[in-house]
Amino acid sequence: MVNLGDIFPNFKAETTIGSIDFHEWLGGSWAILFSHPADYTPVCTTELGRVVQLVPEFSKRAVKMIALSCDDVVSHKGWSKDVMAYAKQSGDFPYPIISDKDRALAVKLGMVDPAEKDAAGLALTCRAVFIIGPDKKLKLSLLYPATTGRNFAEILRVIDSLQLTASKKVATPVDWESGKPCMVVPSLSNEDAKKLFPNFKKVDLPSGKEYVRMTTEY
Repeated sequence: MVNLGDIFPNFKAETTIGSIDFHEWLGGSWAILFSHPADYTPVCTTELGRVVQLVPEFSKRAVKMIALSCDDVVSHKGWSKDVMAYAKQSGDFPYPIISDKDRALAVKLGMVDPAEKDAAGLALTCRAVFIIGPDKKLKLSLLYPATTGRNFAEILRVIDSLQLTASKKVATPVDWESGKPCMVVPSLSNEDAKKLFPNFKKVDLPSGKEYVRMTTEY
């Protein structure tokens, strides 16, 4: 298992673009590694198809994408044509898919869904999401069961927050979207906050404590 803030484990794997060393493939980029239970299945087709459609959005944020399941590379390559057709996109499949036939990565990274099994009775991968920063550290992890498709608009929203808060002394409140007000981090005194965010606003609360401070200056 990998915890938030840990260096994401390196591994070598076969993918639809050939053999990769994961850390070499990452380079100094942000990345999202997401798993799916199986090729040629309905929910997975909708998910990977949506990511295909969102390639420009991930690229705009300089985020690399890579998928994973327990199917082999031949299966991935065949199924990817269905995914492209479902997404109404043309050209080559735009991101690699890892083959984890022996489930070594699924087990190592805690990506197994014990409730979902293949025809041989082996557990399938769940719908995991790992967002990894340029420092190769895990910034976010999400685990969904096989029956529940992910919302990749939410994942893009989270990436916006992670990238913003990595460089600014702000935190993003509930339901935040890019361009909306942020919160000044509690570790900044009002005096220091004024230097960074001259027009920040304090929210009056019954306690009188000034811990909710909003800013659009970021």
